[in-house]
Amino acid sequence: MTTTYKSTNNKQLTEHFNVSEFRCKCGGTHDTVLNPELPDKLEKLFKALDCSAIIINSGYRCPTHSVNIGGSASDFHTKGYAADIVCYDQSGNKISSKKVSCAAQDIGFGGISNIDGTYTATHVDVRTSNFWKGDETVTSAYSVTDDFYSYYGIPKSSGNVSTTSEVIARGIDVSEHQGVIDWDKVKSSGKVDFAILRAGYGKESGQIDRQFERNYSECKRLGIPCGAYWYTYAVTADEAKQEASVFLRTLAGKSFEYPVAFDIEEQSSLANASELCEAFCSEIEKAGYYTAIYSFKSAFENNIRSDVKSRYDIFLSHIGVEQTDYSGNYGLWQYSWTGSIDGISGDVDLDYAYKDYPTIIKNSGLNGFSKSYTKPSNPEKNTLEQILNHVANIDRKFKD
Repeated sequence: MTTTYKSTNNKQLTEHFNVSEFRCKCGGTHDTVLNPELPDKLEKLFKALDCSAIIINSGYRCPTHSVNIGGSASDFHTKGYAADIVCYDQSGNKISSKKVSCAAQDIGFGGISNIDGTYTATHVDVRTSNFWKGDETVTSAYSVTDDFYSYYGIPKSSGNVSTTSEVIARGIDVSEHQGVIDWDKVKSSGKVDFAILRAGYGKESGQIDRQFERNYSECKRLGIPCGAYWYTYAVTADEAKQEASVFLRTLAGKSFEYPVAFDIEEQSSLANASELCEAFCSEIEKAGYYTAIYSFKSAFENNIRSDVKSRYDIFLSHIGVEQTDYSGNYGLWQYSWTGSIDGISGDVDLDYAYKDYPTIIKNSGLNGFSKSYTKPSNPEKNTLEQILNHVANIDRKFKD
């Protein structure tokens, strides 16, 4: 499905991309046709590579312009499915097309190719068949590989914090965007030990995720441990507290074996991230919940103070790598946005857990659970107390 925009339309499509960036370069005033999945995936690429900018050299092309520059009158650019891009890192340097291709592969673009001899420009598109992983310095006619990491000789990065051998549980995080999930198939897949469910977003009661109640009840029916998260649009501490209040009303009467998380991603929120995290999480924690903060690696490194990160659990998002090089502590790691699980149509986020959250939370009586844990008795102490009590009773008898 595509959307058509007038030549004067300057709608902001995502945090970093405007419709004007995708206009045809022919100089005419015709409409722009665009598949909304394209800017959405480019936004994911932006964050996965921690870009300072992604420049779209060529987005939508009218058929005439496409032919004039060597394309065809019916290629993916003319359909609004494609963009030729140059990515820049935080220092303003161009990111190699080799690295961009690997990240785009992880995100799930249908067509990907290096398009110049300096390996600085990359073609990406959102086709759904006849997938293409190309390198136009070799050929523009066919795919050159099934895996860009192997093709370009790029090792997936390894870190020194948590390794997959330390993973306690494997999970997914879902929202209404996954549609109606067949949780019986998810359970029987054997790939899901837990699920983190989006409860809602913003500060209005009507912004509860449309699948939250069903997802929660299905997890409980099937014995799938679950947590929850709330996506924030807050820009002030007061707004974050309002969101926390709505979140708590949504959680009422439910129990969660995994943390309830504050999802902070919007640039307007990240500008005041530490204060928002403190305001939201303190309200949730006071109500008896085990709280975590979800965000991207770059946000944890650049926007959130160390005292806040050490105060609450970290739910880290860093995709496109075999192992994150984030140097801080984290209990949950979202490592993919393109997982495939039986019972879920389309892509789903995949997560690792490095803590035994169900035991921690239940033993502490948090997240809607009653505290049932009792400290193990000390047999030696109990025996001594019995002896002393017995002696005391004998003394009282003699005195009587």
